Amino acid sequence: MPAYATNMRLKFPILALILEIITIILYAVFAVYDDGIGHDSHHNATESNPMELYPMFQDVHVMIFIGFGFLMTFLKRYGFSSVGVNLLLAAFGLQWGLLMQGIWHMDHGKIKVNIFKMINADFSTATVLISFGAVLGKTSPVQLLIMTILEITIFSINEHLVANILEANDVGASMIIHAFGAYFGLAVARVLYRPNLRNGHENEGSVYHSDMFAMIGTVFLWMFWPSFNSAIADPGLPQLTAVINTYLSLATCVLSAYAISSLVEHKGKLDMVHIQNATLAGGVAVGTCADMNIDPFGAMLIGFIAGIISTLGFKYLSPILASNLGIQDTCGVHNLHGMPGILGGLAGIVAVALGKKNGSASMQAAALASSLGFALIGGAITGLIMKLPFWGQPPDQNCYDDSLYWEVPEEEEENEGSLAPADPSKNKAEA
Repeated sequence: MPAYATNMRLKFPILALILEIITIILYAVFAVYDDGIGHDSHHNATESNPMELYPMFQDVHVMIFIGFGFLMTFLKRYGFSSVGVNLLLAAFGLQWGLLMQGIWHMDHGKIKVNIFKMINADFSTATVLISFGAVLGKTSPVQLLIMTILEITIFSINEHLVANILEANDVGASMIIHAFGAYFGLAVARVLYRPNLRNGHENEGSVYHSDMFAMIGTVFLWMFWPSFNSAIADPGLPQLTAVINTYLSLATCVLSAYAISSLVEHKGKLDMVHIQNATLAGGVAVGTCADMNIDPFGAMLIGFIAGIISTLGFKYLSPILASNLGIQDTCGVHNLHGMPGILGGLAGIVAVALGKKNGSASMQAAALASSLGFALIGGAITGLIMKLPFWGQPPDQNCYDDSLYWEVPEEEEENEGSLAPADPSKNKAEA
């Protein structure tokens, strides 16, 4: 019997239960409630107002579970997996992330759980969900749980290096989350390259309603991104600055993304792939210097450039990566998170060099290099581990199809042929 046939029946439930039992034991040993006393109480976990950051946490939580989940529902027969596996990975990832990041900040041998750490745990989960987008439709739930464990562990090492040793500024995590998650996912995708999918797959496209569902994710992410970039900023003016800069960068990004999409598409029409993704690039790109005094026009300029490079990436660069480098990036995470993440890192280097924030421009550059290095090497190693036949993965003909791992209503399969077909040339990976 092929490995994928028993993947869900045996390997998945056993692996999921073992991982959760181990995690519960680790929490029993190391996790306690934060009492607001000690060196790790931070500005958010005080005896006077331990719930100060809860609204920000809620916003970030919405982005993780609704924003990322629905953004990936564009595939016409993979909506259950996009939202459902997103929930699975995020639920396990936030538990594992809280442990992996908490190790670096233990107080008397304990990890004190508070809202600030919960936000950071969600951040660590975001890296996995970004990488998930690069391999969407081509991996099994078992493989993705393995990726979650390894990626969050590697992420926590790089995050500690960047924030605590290099002491670089990256409040909105353009480098340590977006660039890291994108290039980690691309490295995994390269190792898991499928030659038989180089010309696309019949299920890789979208239909009208699946693109509408994906826009739900876009709108939620767009609305709540100011909270994502400002959640861990110092309270007061720096936090307000992060909100304003993100707000303006996102708004400007929408205009440039729409304009370039119309410019490069046939007869000046808009491409929904661009609108779903490139309109968010401003939030990614402004992240590193979100809390810096770069002036409103500076934030707008970053968003303007991000919208342009992201849209052009979807139109021209994704096909090159797929055909020449063997990187089949299903969701185009390189265009939404990778290049805008690098842009954000470069903007941070310039801003610090200009004195917009205390720090060292060389340390900012080192942080960007570290994030890319850990992502590429860690992603390649993780991909090799995920490629082991033991874990099982969907065969080429069953990629991008929910029915391999989900109970799908029969009427959906019967009516699939009656749905308005997508333009076969509009392949997400080649958009």
